[in-house]
Amino acid sequence: MNKSIYIIAITVLFFTSGCGTQINSTTSDKSEDSQNESTAAKGTSDNENETKTEDNQLKEVTDEEILIVIDQTAKPIEGNSFDFVIKEVPEGFSLTEMQWISNKSQVINTVQEAIEHGASGEEGFYISGNGEYSGFFYSDAMKGEEGQVKFIFKDDQGNELTWEKTLTLY
Repeated sequence: MNKSIYIIAITVLFFTSGCGTQINSTTSDKSEDSQNESTAAKGTSDNENETKTEDNQLKEVTDEEILIVIDQTAKPIEGNSFDFVIKEVPEGFSLTEMQWISNKSQVINTVQEAIEHGASGEEGFYISGNGEYSGFFYSDAMKGEEGQVKFIFKDDQGNELTWEKTLTLY
């Protein structure tokens, strides 16, 4: 159990630091450029956008940005996938869950499940063993689906922030 927590902590630390990540989009083809997206979104909190500090004063968390880069460019691998990189997360928050929700399918994975998928190659969200790569593997049947990808972050007090983006699986 302690080993799993250590792996999750290292993985989340890696994602929030943005180390070793680079998205290179030099193509002039607009259809490929539109598949390679960098998006920043404001997080929303389920606890009235507030979190308690140690002296019990309330602090707004809605001004904090979450920055996630989603890369849907074609890759020389078998199967269907998109990659994501978490570049910025508000201080004290860590990734807890990833979701794909469309009219046809729903995939919800915890960070631990994503780490397991990274080792096994199973469909769903994945995080590679060393945290270097992360993404979402999906079946041919899901190609063309439009839906929302959501990333849920929580802090130690249970406050939750959600980043979401509507996209089409290619």
